[in-house]
This record gives sequence, structure tokens and C-alpha cells, in this order.
Amino acid sequence: MRVAVVQLNVQDDVAANMRRVQHWVAQAAASGAQLVALPENFAFMGEEAQKRELAERLDGAFPGPILGGLAENAAKYGVWIVGGGMPEASGDVARPYNTSIVVDPRGSIAAKYRKVHLFDVSLPDGTLYRESAATSAGSEPVTTEVLGVGLGLSVCYDVRFPELYRRLVHEGARVITVPAAFALTTGKDHWHVLLRARAIENQVYVLAPAQHGKHPRGRLTYGKSLIVDPWGEIIAQCSEGEGFASATLDFDYQDRVRTALPSLLHRKW
Repeated sequence: MRVAVVQLNVQDDVAANMRRVQHWVAQAAASGAQLVALPENFAFMGEEAQKRELAERLDGAFPGPILGGLAENAAKYGVWIVGGGMPEASGDVARPYNTSIVVDPRGSIAAKYRKVHLFDVSLPDGTLYRESAATSAGSEPVTTEVLGVGLGLSVCYDVRFPELYRRLVHEGARVITVPAAFALTTGKDHWHVLLRARAIENQVYVLAPAQHGKHPRGRLTYGKSLIVDPWGEIIAQCSEGEGFASATLDFDYQDRVRTALPSLLHRKW
């Protein structure tokens, strides 16, 4: 399977952001990608009040501009798209879900995952985040199938909770997506370490598309979108700015890793 992770610098103009999404999906598809993964907040980063107004229903009946854009791009370029995180309307108008959505090459929703672990932290540099103040948490892990391969979904802060990834592997995931808008402060120390750890301990491919640079409200994100193999090797990575990184996932190699070092079979619980 040929895959690509897209790195974006999203601002608060949804239409402009979706044009950038289309540009990079087209570029990734032209390079041979069959699955294109977008970062968390791929359509909007800005004021919470505006985010609430942008929240869309994802039942497929009346797609808004975000879901509609994903569906159009998937069908136009004949690729699977993982929209890493978008505002989905919830039962609480003030707190939409942060939802990762998988769209198939026909433009249909194949799966959606509502971010479970919300980023409520005080960073060493004094920056305070309270994602739960404006976001409702999901409650269920989600796996789906892409081109006959199990795909597990997660979002950003989830990467610090290894029990979620073990659950996804138990449900058949061979590839896991970790779309993110990772803070610069923590990213420089933890991003690569955490992603490689999740790949090694679960012997999976990890696709981690990310935001990069400066965003509204003075937010800074780390970037370094990457793809990690089941041995923990980084096999593709973005540099600075927008772009994409791609790689071919070799599932025969993954089988050899799991056979030679059968740690998943040695689990006690």
C-alpha cells in the first residue's frame, strides 16, 4: 500500500484551508498514494466560537463544506482520505467532537473516530490548554479496513495512552493513524519518541500527519509529519513548511517482524 502524510499550516479561513487540502491530496495522489492522511484540524484552526459554528453532521445526508470537500477530493483523485480531525456536531452545541473521518474513493464515509483523550494540560512554558472546555470526548476505539488492511484511528494526545493502541491492534489494526496539531514545546522532546514507541510495541505502521508553524491565537505546532515502520524506523518525514511524505507499506515485512519477535503473542492481558 502506498501512503502519504500531509503537513499543513492551517489558519482560520476554511475555504482557503480546503483549497490547500485539495492541492496536497492531488500532489500525493499523483505520486502514487492510495491512502492520504491529513492532520488534526485540517480545515480550521482559530477561535472556539467560530469552530462551534463550523461543526458538521457526519451522517452523510447533508454534508457541509468540510465533509463535502473530503468526499469530492477522494472521488476526484481516487484515493482513501483520513481527515485527521474536524469539528463534528454533538449533543452539546458548545462542545462539538474532534473527529477523525475516513472517506473512501467513492466519497463515502468508511469510519469516524471521536477523539477520546482531550488535551487539558499546563505546559512548562506556561501555555495552558483546556480542550475539554470546547470539545466533547468520544468513548470508543475505532478500526476499519482499507484495501483489505486493518486501520486503527487515533488523534494527537491519544498517542500518550498506549492502552488505546493495544486495543486497536487486538481489533486487527496493522496501520494506525496519529494525526496531530502537536505543541512545539512538547513536540521537540516527545513527538518522535512516542510515535516510534507505539510502532515498536504494537509492531504496526504509524502514519502521523501534523500541523506545522504559527496559527491564530499565537499557537505554534511542531510539524515533522512522519511514517514509522513496525521496527520503529522512520521511513519518511516532512521537512519545514507544508508538503507531504510518502512510503510503501510492506505487510510481508510486517509479518516477518511479528514472527521473528512475537511479542504480541506473549501478552498476558
